[in-house]
This record gives sequence, C-alpha cells and structure tokens, in this order.
Amino acid sequence: MSALYRRRRKRPEMNLVPLIDVLVMLVFFSFVTMQFRSAAALNITLPKVETAGKNAFEGSVILEITPDGVFSFNGKVATGAQIETLLEQVRQADRNTPVLIRADENTPLKSVTFVMDACRKAGLNKFSLQSR
Repeated sequence: MSALYRRRRKRPEMNLVPLIDVLVMLVFFSFVTMQFRSAAALNITLPKVETAGKNAFEGSVILEITPDGVFSFNGKVATGAQIETLLEQVRQADRNTPVLIRADENTPLKSVTFVMDACRKAGLNKFSLQSR
C-alpha cells in the first residue's frame, strides 16, 4: 500500500518560450545597432598583380619651375609663351603624352597654375605634379 501513496516526482521541464523571446530580442538588437559601411571605408589589402605596370613616370615631357618662377621644358629654359607653344606642339604629336610638372616647394602658386592651365589649353589632360 505504501506504493500507492508514494508521490511521483514531476519531471523537470524547460520552458522554451522565454528562451525564444530572449533570442529574438538579441537578434533584433544586433540588427538595430549594426553599422553598415561601404567597401571604401573597410580596411582591406589589395592583391598584388605581377603583370601590372610600374607607377614610375615614363613620359617624355618634363616641366620644371624654379622658386623664382623660371620655367624649363625638358631641361631647356623657356618663357611662358614658349611653354604654351611647345605644349601645343606636343599635343599635335600625341594627345596622350603625359606631362610631369616639377615645382620647388617655394614656387609661387601663380606659376604652377599657369603651367597647369597651359596644359589644359593645349588639350593635354594627363599631367601630374611630382612630390617627394
């Protein structure tokens, strides 16, 4: 008779509803606080390409400007008018000829902008300023 009066123990149950509620809230919170960044803002390392060209300047036109504002075209001293004429001749020969502008750090901005403007007037849009 003692077996009849014995109380059976309840099996322990795990209530899954509150657990699912907490997990849904965590997922929702992570989506709300997530920051979406563009690919440009990410810190990535670009692959190395063995067959790519070098970044060195290979053009045939080098314009130099001294701190005094004296121009030279491929090592020969020239005036502003001569620079414009020479750049026009370069464009007639090959419009895609790159032009490298070397200016001293103390060169007046007026001289540098004159040379850049002369390149644009001549139709040579592939010009660059050399730096250290």
